[in-house]
Amino acid sequence: MSTQDITTEQFNDTVTDNEIVLVDFWAEWCGPCKAFAPTYAASSDKHPDVVHAKVDTEAEQGLAAAAEIQAIPTLMAFKKGHMVFRHSGMLPAKDLDAVIDQIKELDIDAAIAEQAKAKEV
Repeated sequence: MSTQDITTEQFNDTVTDNEIVLVDFWAEWCGPCKAFAPTYAASSDKHPDVVHAKVDTEAEQGLAAAAEIQAIPTLMAFKKGHMVFRHSGMLPAKDLDAVIDQIKELDIDAAIAEQAKAKEV
């Protein structure tokens, strides 16, 4: 599966309609973003069960602002619509694979229940 560009209009549906979604916030002028792109694309081929989305922060400035993007590349990961990971800067392929493996293993329902229980205290 290849990476897919998403817009502000597509963002919420993409994140909520898929089990696991990675979102790479990037810009054309960003050197580190360009350097990370092949790693991200290779990851999309290696993990076809994970949506690898890309948001161009220049074209989608409102979305970048809403997501509080202050540095690029920034990678966000969502599981069942909940953000479970956020990292600014490039990730080596082995680290990206490790993050994806951890997200796959994460019991998001248990984590949400635990978080709700902690708020009650």
